[in-house]
Amino acid sequence: MNRPKYHTYACRTVALVSALFLLNPLTSKAQRLDAIGKEKPIKVTGGIGLEQVGYLSSGLQEGRREPYNFFLTGNINFDLFGWAVPFSFSYTNQGRVAFSQPFNQYGLTPTYKWITGHIGYTSMNFSSYTLSGHLFNGIGVDLAPAGRFKFSAMYGRLQQAVAPDTSRTEIIPAYKRMGYGFKASYGTGKDNIDLILFRGKDDPNSLTALSPQYNVTPQENLVLGVNVSKQLLSRLTVNAEVAWSALTRDARLESDTANQVKFPSLGLIQKNSTTALYTAYKAVMTYSANKYSLGMGYEWVAPEYKTLGAYYFTNDFENITGNLQFRLLKDKVTGGLNAGVQHNNLKKDKQSTMSRWVGALNLSWVASQKMNINCSYSNFQSFVNIKSDFDYINQVSPYQNLDTLNYTQISSNASVSMNYSISRTKEKAQMLMCNVSFMKSSDLQGGVKQPTGTVFYNLNTAYSMQLIPKNMSFTLGFNANRNSAMNIQSMTLGPTLGVNKTLLNKKLRTSGTVSWNGNFSNGSSGVKVMTARVSGAYTVKKKHNLNLGITGLNRSGSSTSAKSISELTSTLGYNYNF
Repeated sequence: MNRPKYHTYACRTVALVSALFLLNPLTSKAQRLDAIGKEKPIKVTGGIGLEQVGYLSSGLQEGRREPYNFFLTGNINFDLFGWAVPFSFSYTNQGRVAFSQPFNQYGLTPTYKWITGHIGYTSMNFSSYTLSGHLFNGIGVDLAPAGRFKFSAMYGRLQQAVAPDTSRTEIIPAYKRMGYGFKASYGTGKDNIDLILFRGKDDPNSLTALSPQYNVTPQENLVLGVNVSKQLLSRLTVNAEVAWSALTRDARLESDTANQVKFPSLGLIQKNSTTALYTAYKAVMTYSANKYSLGMGYEWVAPEYKTLGAYYFTNDFENITGNLQFRLLKDKVTGGLNAGVQHNNLKKDKQSTMSRWVGALNLSWVASQKMNINCSYSNFQSFVNIKSDFDYINQVSPYQNLDTLNYTQISSNASVSMNYSISRTKEKAQMLMCNVSFMKSSDLQGGVKQPTGTVFYNLNTAYSMQLIPKNMSFTLGFNANRNSAMNIQSMTLGPTLGVNKTLLNKKLRTSGTVSWNGNFSNGSSGVKVMTARVSGAYTVKKKHNLNLGITGLNRSGSSTSAKSISELTSTLGYNYNF
């Protein structure tokens, strides 16, 4: 039977759209099922842009880029009640053509009242020690009904099997990993308790004939966690989290009934000679008053602690932190003080031990209605001991093996910034800004200062004037920095002038800047750079955007024999958004 051409075309169109939705990977934001019938069923958005770049230079054997380049880019997104299918492409005369679907995984997050579902590729977060943002392909649900109880659950594939490839050594093989987890919460106001269970297991049969050189084994993991939040005496809040992680590093070995790991596994994990139990916990206590708040924190993570519900986990450390936030002088002065210390090698079984200390102070002062002043200071120290106690006992003098005794690195930073409003009227506004910063780093090795430290000073000042009725502003600035390191002192300084103006009912934005920078090293004149920029952007009906930019640069050397380098770069672009 012969069918009309339009019927065949319609069938092909339907098939194409269906293929895009069913076969192509995609991801999306939450799909609101209760919005069906209330919003537009299909939304199509996107844009296309063309940018052309011209380049000229003199004084260079070869330019820094091609004399002419263009870049054509575009994107389109189909949206069906929040189900998004995005595509993008790019094309240049450099011989590179690219077509991509920005999301190579698909996922749906439908919501209905207090129920949120997770389907396909998605992630969930139970706690930092259990399931923490790990991507999985499966299903999940969050239930948050009115009342004191809330529940979350997930099940899916955490890791896809990756077969070894002898021709590509950078590919690390991996076993297929499945996992599931539950979280039950009970809360009354600011008091809350969470009970968490997470289990992950590799499939030993997902890889065959794996060479021992890869040192990859199928693992099994069961994590139990408890989170507690409690408010005491109306001002004191305590948050605590603890987790126990039982990890079997090689699930292929037979079960070992003599394993001494004491853990309420509920029969969910098989113990053998590679099974170990690790713990992690932290607590934060905060006291809040009218004018200040005081907090203290403690965190301890056992060496080799690991959960298969997180991609990367830092272990073997102890953290002690404290912070103070305050307001003074009728809230004109606000500030904060933070300090902390961290060290590793909790079991004292490593050749080196690192200790870190950091302190920071921030102050803000509203000196008047026209002036604001901000100050900050931080100090960071790290100490590494790479000798055992036996070495200390047997050394002949304090200078023996000085390079392996200890190493301390100290870094200090300080800055002061000021904003001063000179005047502000309906016709004109003037502002003065200034920022001064200082940074110093030094190294101690065996208690002896090393010649590797650096001292850095930086100054930024600017004066701005805005002519409000004329939609025009001027900025005059001066920048300088001084750097001292390894008996070399260098300084860079120079002024900058900028002008901005809008025209045609603010549809056309124009700007121009001129800057000069000179470098001096140990008192001798160095490189000097002059830069000028002019740009303009024009918008038509909020969908069409035209922009033009021209940048000229001249760089002269430190001697008369050095050649001068000049470059001119122009950019013309057009963008259309729908």
